[in-house]
Amino acid sequence: MVLTPLEHELDSSGPLDGSVIEVRGLTKRFGDEVLAVDRLDFTVARGSVCGLLGPNGAGKTTALRMLVGLVRPSSGEARVFGTRVTPSNPVLQRVGAMIEAAAFYPYLSGTSNLRLYWEAGGGRWPPPNLDDALAIAGLGNAVERRVKTYSHGMKQRLGIARVLLGEPEILMLDEPTNGLDPQEIREVRRLMQRLADTGTTILLSSHLLGEIEQVCSHVVVMDRGHLVSAGTVAELVAGTRWVYFEVDDTTRAAEVLGRHPGVLGVTPEPPGLTVELDGIPRSAAVEALVAGGVAVETVTARNRLEDAFLGLLRESAGA
Repeated sequence: MVLTPLEHELDSSGPLDGSVIEVRGLTKRFGDEVLAVDRLDFTVARGSVCGLLGPNGAGKTTALRMLVGLVRPSSGEARVFGTRVTPSNPVLQRVGAMIEAAAFYPYLSGTSNLRLYWEAGGGRWPPPNLDDALAIAGLGNAVERRVKTYSHGMKQRLGIARVLLGEPEILMLDEPTNGLDPQEIREVRRLMQRLADTGTTILLSSHLLGEIEQVCSHVVVMDRGHLVSAGTVAELVAGTRWVYFEVDDTTRAAEVLGRHPGVLGVTPEPPGLTVELDGIPRSAAVEALVAGGVAVETVTARNRLEDAFLGLLRESAGA
């Protein structure tokens, strides 16, 4: 779903701390059984690219829907530019959102689809930002072709061009690379980087950690509806306790470290294995391996977002 441009005069005031998105105690229940979002708290600073991370069913899409007024929270609130989000609030004109898949009329051209969308919101065609939006989307002459000839990645880029027509200061994207092939993922990633270079604040929901690590400056991690962690990507990966050991016998090494009280997890990755340490130095793990008859070739700290993310989820599950 894509938000339609609103024709309202806007309040340009914002929060004093530089945060353009504020979420406080945000909660959403569906009936008595489903708690989709549970007292969620986080902020997004102006000009940052923030990844909203979590496994499937973590509540990411529901949280985004509340952030753009498509779903009413059961309790708590979301604020954009210091204004509490409510359905059709004028402040949402400053937000562009693509929630779930971008839908178009397949027998119309990309340009015709954009025009119908813009005019349906009361805007006069063409919008002042048309050329810039198309340039950022990078569709070239394909924008004049029927959408039924587009690849899935081209439709995603046309969807982003559509939300850019209103020159949003904040862009919220829900799984924009879902279902794309590697080349299309790279194209969408470059598109987001171009947007970030223009100063647009981006909140990006995804479970593709490699993409998030390359694009985002900040992350918010969710699991089962609640906040697990929030901060910069650098801060999150700096705290990871994962180490990669290249060894001569992966099976034996996994057995030795699997019994060690200072080891939380072992993942074989031949010719070695990745190990999550629980407060012990790497030298202690090496000592245990050597004592167990395993030759250690190399030891490398694994400061990756994926490792930090999986560690956070494991801690959350045990809480």
